[in-house]
Amino acid sequence: MTYFSEVDFQHMQHALSLAERGSHSTWPNPRVGCVIAHGSQVVGEGWHRRAGGPHAEVFALRQAGGLARGATAYVTMEPCSHVGRTGACHQALIDSGVHSVVVAHQDPFEQVNGQGIAQLRNAGIEVRVGLLESAAQELNRGFLSTVRRQRPWVQLKMGMSLDGRTALDNGRSKWITSTRARADVQYWRARSSAILTGSGTVLADDPLLTVRQLSSPEALAPVRVVLDSQGRVPATARVFNDQAPSLHVVHRECPLASSDSEQVMALPGDDQGLHLEQLLHNLSQRGLHDLLVEAGPTLAGNLLKAHLVDELLLYVAPRLLGDLARPLVHLPCFDRLEEALDFALYDVSQLGPDLRLRLRPAQPPSAL
Repeated sequence: MTYFSEVDFQHMQHALSLAERGSHSTWPNPRVGCVIAHGSQVVGEGWHRRAGGPHAEVFALRQAGGLARGATAYVTMEPCSHVGRTGACHQALIDSGVHSVVVAHQDPFEQVNGQGIAQLRNAGIEVRVGLLESAAQELNRGFLSTVRRQRPWVQLKMGMSLDGRTALDNGRSKWITSTRARADVQYWRARSSAILTGSGTVLADDPLLTVRQLSSPEALAPVRVVLDSQGRVPATARVFNDQAPSLHVVHRECPLASSDSEQVMALPGDDQGLHLEQLLHNLSQRGLHDLLVEAGPTLAGNLLKAHLVDELLLYVAPRLLGDLARPLVHLPCFDRLEEALDFALYDVSQLGPDLRLRLRPAQPPSAL
């Protein structure tokens, strides 16, 4: 069993907090932080800020300079062992003269996948793996989902009343949750690489689906993805404006499929709609690893029925709307309780008068 000291835990926790700073800007790359230390003294730190730029280890080693020799490096993900737009980080660590490296978890990406750790050990550097592994993997759940399942991590956001309704169906009520809850949605949008909605939502509400204020000049605006099998959404919809990138997803026989391939995605489909698994695979191939779904009851229900939802982001307002209000999701009637979709509570927070629940399937769609 690998031993980690209290100082090790402190430095890795700091490295994770550094990695968190790249939450809005690194995709399609993972979020990674690095700390260089002699005992309790930190001599260098850094995080990956944007794809194509230096990795976390490079920033930390630059800050440490000659003090990196004989030090321990704490990295939230296995150092890369291949040369892409940047050099291999395992070699930078070797060249710096560090004595040891502590890694939160191995990188399953096929061009790394243990090779970075192996090369460090071959160079005589002590490597310990597994410190705060779960926290580090949670930080990159979307990236890991793409590598291991070839689809994004799917977070389905919904707002509801106590009786499971989303809005009064009279054209006059728009928000049932509080301003604090709606502000919290901006946080989750900013952490996502794409936001998915359906044609019904766009035609009814004409949403922007943008992040109100990006956290920094390096932050990337999420791609707005509109699922529109029949090509009903006009080009004048606000979701297709120039405030953020957008992707119009249509049936492959729809005339829109002949448009600019960077803006339109054509998918197969049937009477039940477009092929959702193919959609998710295609999005992950574009580097869109974290998908936030803000859609109506039909698309939400279809994703749930297909077991393609990894987390429910549910805002509950303390009010009753009654039977004539819109339902949360459209799902088939279950004959037996055993057929119901079961979820486990992952996190709960109060936002003003509302509750925010994060729930994950009791039986995950597929293991990460």
